Amino acid sequence: MKVSSVEAGEVPKGVVSPSKRVKRLMSVIDFILRIVAAISTLGSALSMGTARETLPFRTQFVKFRAVFEDLPTFMFFVMSNSIVCAYLVLSLALSFFHILRSTAVKSRILMVLLDTIMYGLLTAGAAAAAAIVFLAHRGNPSANWFPICQQYNYFCKRISGSVIGSFFAVVLFMILILMSSISISKH
Repeated sequence: MKVSSVEAGEVPKGVVSPSKRVKRLMSVIDFILRIVAAISTLGSALSMGTARETLPFRTQFVKFRAVFEDLPTFMFFVMSNSIVCAYLVLSLALSFFHILRSTAVKSRILMVLLDTIMYGLLTAGAAAAAAIVFLAHRGNPSANWFPICQQYNYFCKRISGSVIGSFFAVVLFMILILMSSISISKH
């Protein structure tokens, strides 16, 4: 009786092992999540960057308006989301490379490192903006900071939606980092 190469434990050429298929599938999911996260951070930056509202009444000396540029925290938020969006767009090339070469390890380690740095930057920007948005909605009576969202309703809706989009990208980054770490592991 003749033993074929498959029965002897060898894998024929052209057949991809299950672990390579799983890594390739994870690479495709990684690519898609990067696109979604880039869209989310771009949308958050644009929404915050264009948030402004002027009230229809004014005094002789004061014009009542709310602009994101008035708060340095919102400026940091826009910059951090913009930087992370640019990184995500640039990392799409390396993510596509991982689809083609699912066994690449060094570039995946680099991606985990850069993803972690960008995750920290995005989280810092989103958390800082969330604190200011909370104050805009609730105020702080003990510090005599009154809520402004009763007067600037449109402005508050824009900045709140922007912060929600940014936290969505934070969750996607957590998933990306976990998936990349799993892909690096040998099991």
